[in-house]
Amino acid sequence: MNTARVGLRGDAVPAAFGSAAAAYDALVALNPGYHRHLRESARRMRLPDAGAGLRLLDAGCGTGASTAALLAVAPSAEIVAVDASADMLYRARRKSWPPTVRFVHAPIEELPGAAVRGPFDGIFAAYLIRNLADPDARLRAFRALLEPGGTLAVHEYSVRDSPPALAVWQAVCWGVIIPAGFVTTGDSTLFQHLRRSVAAFDGVARFRRRLAEAGFAEVREATMTGWQRRIVHTFVARSPADPGRDRDGR
Repeated sequence: MNTARVGLRGDAVPAAFGSAAAAYDALVALNPGYHRHLRESARRMRLPDAGAGLRLLDAGCGTGASTAALLAVAPSAEIVAVDASADMLYRARRKSWPPTVRFVHAPIEELPGAAVRGPFDGIFAAYLIRNLADPDARLRAFRALLEPGGTLAVHEYSVRDSPPALAVWQAVCWGVIIPAGFVTTGDSTLFQHLRRSVAAFDGVARFRRRLAEAGFAEVREATMTGWQRRIVHTFVARSPADPGRDRDGR
């Protein structure tokens, strides 16, 4: 893989996020739809009202924006929020959370070693899959962690199927994201990675196929509103019924 074209190697991504952690919340606040779109993706999971009795995994929680989105639609659910960046988690843990939310520092590839085990009723992965070295293996692992019939929601950029969306993305990166990131943090590494990795990531049709190939059923997709229309998408899929699987997702 040409990392100059697609961005950082997967094992370098947590450190890049860590270097931007102190400014991360301020930077995403410059995007007026950022938090609203996360909540919309969480709503598209169609979780039961209030989420009572549900167990949810927030995979790649960062500073907690995706955790807050899950909490907004399922305030009674147990939420396990995991991230590979200690600096991002430090920012997340400093916020106010109910006792049903637990943060875990671990690479998403090492959840069993961090005592994060299934089954989960839902998994929310926001801006994560694009940054993984082996997305197919992780998608299969997510399916194994879900209850039969459980829901995976992937909130992710996808522009390769739409030349106009790709052009808007490049313009926003060069005109806003990279300059603002450099001024705020003094380093453009993460923001250059963002630009390149999004441009290189699956188109919508390919990622839907990837989910199906990982064993998910009922795969659907919807985009967002505003300037991120056809740029940011929600992919929702179900884990098929598998009565032979045990309670640890094996």
